[in-house]
Amino acid sequence: MFDFFWNLGSFVVALSILVAVHEYGHFWVARKAGVKVLRFSIGFGKPLFTWYDKLGTEYAISAIPLGGYVRMLDSRVDEVSEQDRANTLDSKSVYARMAVAAAGPLANFIFAVFALAIMYVVGVQNVKPVVGSITPNSIAERAGVQSGDLLKRIGNEDVSSWQEVNFAVMSGLGEQRLEIKVTDANGQIAIRTLDVDGWKLDKRDVAPLTSIGITPYRPNITTELAIVAEGSAAERAKVKAGDVIVSFNKESISTWTQFVELVQRSPNKQSTLTVLRDGSEISLIITPDARETAQGIEIGYLGVVPRQKSWPEGYIETRQYGVFDSILLGVQKTYALTKLSFEMIGNLITGQVSVKNISGPVGIAVGAGDSVSYGLVAFLSFLALISVNLGVFNLLPLPMLDGGHLMYYLIELIRKKPVSEKTQELGYKLGAMMLLALTCFALFNDVSRL
Repeated sequence: MFDFFWNLGSFVVALSILVAVHEYGHFWVARKAGVKVLRFSIGFGKPLFTWYDKLGTEYAISAIPLGGYVRMLDSRVDEVSEQDRANTLDSKSVYARMAVAAAGPLANFIFAVFALAIMYVVGVQNVKPVVGSITPNSIAERAGVQSGDLLKRIGNEDVSSWQEVNFAVMSGLGEQRLEIKVTDANGQIAIRTLDVDGWKLDKRDVAPLTSIGITPYRPNITTELAIVAEGSAAERAKVKAGDVIVSFNKESISTWTQFVELVQRSPNKQSTLTVLRDGSEISLIITPDARETAQGIEIGYLGVVPRQKSWPEGYIETRQYGVFDSILLGVQKTYALTKLSFEMIGNLITGQVSVKNISGPVGIAVGAGDSVSYGLVAFLSFLALISVNLGVFNLLPLPMLDGGHLMYYLIELIRKKPVSEKTQELGYKLGAMMLLALTCFALFNDVSRL
């Protein structure tokens, strides 16, 4: 229950920040263009808190925190006095209206730049992208990628972290070959060529690296217990942190994976757990609790966390940059994320990426909660990524979105007259239906992941 409220609170905070930034872009440019703004709202529905500025604009925090809007004076829907006629949106030039429409997504891109810049000033901790294991008969194995390879470049992109590796690999969708520059375990530089012709991300929740057969290096997990959860089956059986697992139901344990598999096969079954404590073996009677997987299968669990061996020296590095370099890196990273977002939309349309990978509010909420838990740097990175996605999404040529408005204004520029109100109204209805369908599909994907 705590996780639910933590994720919900983090989601509301993150989305409110990004919506405020997006709508402020529209608001600021509208004011500069001489358009009268009637209301600036964060959220939809009934206003919970309102206040006014000296120009008469109403600011509102509304009940449903799933978006926001800036309502501008428009003679097509408002009664306008002769005095205010020059301050309506529809009285402005098509270029001014295009600027107002484009300002929201642009504000999201600018916000991403500065969020990333702050992240780089604070300092970013990265794990070196060293390959741990290779899946047999995978794309990576056929290319000769080996355990211990340090990834240096993917395609045309230099990489120094697993996040950069993932983004670079995703950019290879639709290509025939993808070159990887590595430093192997012997310190020799080598080029591996991945045959990605026909490769697709067509399975839900499968990471790009996993899809091509690469598992990142992680220190070995020991069979020593680091944490015993309160109220868990392990605590009830008097298991303690520091215990080393010796056997389960008289079967000797050599790896943590083996232990987990045995426990999962024993839900609600009285079992014998032997541990090494203070140099002596102790046998304990334990009954694993049961829980159901997404597939409806009942598995056992004890409520314990193993101890992981330390990272080798030099595998984790913290990079910190000056203000100017951080802003430059923020621009470069925002451009790369924007380019990747458009590529992913194209790949969704062509089928290179499965629509099962689309996430909705629940997925974003979980991501927000996790990022807040990891600290400021992770939260800033999450905000930048979602801000870029929000900007890109709003540029899609759907009539309900900023991109739809820009499409109508572009047609107006070409035809020398506005698109008819009847056509615009029809477009808005179709756009609303498409957005509703997309939202429902994303929510379905979210719920199916729970």
